[in-house]
Amino acid sequence: MPTVSIITPMYDCERYVSLCIESVLKQTFYDWELLVVDDCSTDASYQIVKSFSDHRIKLFKLDENSGAAVARNYAIRKASGRFIAFLDSDDLWLPCKLEKHINFMLKKSIAFSYSSYYKINDNGDMLTEISVPLSVCYSQLLKTNVIGCLTAVYDTKVFGKVEMPQIRKRQDFGLWLKLLKRTGEAVAIDESLSLYRTRANSISNNKLDAAKYTWRLYRDVENLPLLKCVYYFCFYALGGFLRSRYPKLAKALGFFC
Repeated sequence: MPTVSIITPMYDCERYVSLCIESVLKQTFYDWELLVVDDCSTDASYQIVKSFSDHRIKLFKLDENSGAAVARNYAIRKASGRFIAFLDSDDLWLPCKLEKHINFMLKKSIAFSYSSYYKINDNGDMLTEISVPLSVCYSQLLKTNVIGCLTAVYDTKVFGKVEMPQIRKRQDFGLWLKLLKRTGEAVAIDESLSLYRTRANSISNNKLDAAKYTWRLYRDVENLPLLKCVYYFCFYALGGFLRSRYPKLAKALGFFC
């Protein structure tokens, strides 16, 4: 059984998925499996992944387009590794990512961890580094999601297999909150080990939609009372504004960027 199961949903990602897989193949930590779940792509994504011959790469295809939450949860159910890690099909890891991350968690007996990361554009050019707090608890995360999906790892020996809530967006945020309800905090590696690709047409770039799904996460998934929803949503909105306009002030106030 592999130590790490890497969860990779995929939809119409023929331009980037080879680079994503190659970044996994270049890992200095070898004991992994990569579970790629194709969400009914309309391009050559599926065929590209199928062309890789490494036995650690496992390719699946959903019967109908269902969204990232369904694809990720399908992969989680198929996973056989102790640690669950996440890497979307257009993102990248640095070669030392798994080695440093898994050693960090084992050495310090950490059940849920994350790290800082870099942002790159469509062409892979470096944009900025996203810093994160060294730890975060449930109430802190409600104010602003500082855990990048491509950086997160959790230990099934502690949690078992925990799936994402079935919502179209913000499902990763929902999973982090689930995990934090069961442990005191998530702990960060103070180093950037991943590359998050910002794409102009990506779902996550729609700020209004993201805000709507954040509110829905508070109300329908976390079942927070209305006043608490308003309280945490104000932090969410203020943090987004400060990070885009005044990043230094945002970091000084604990919103991070």
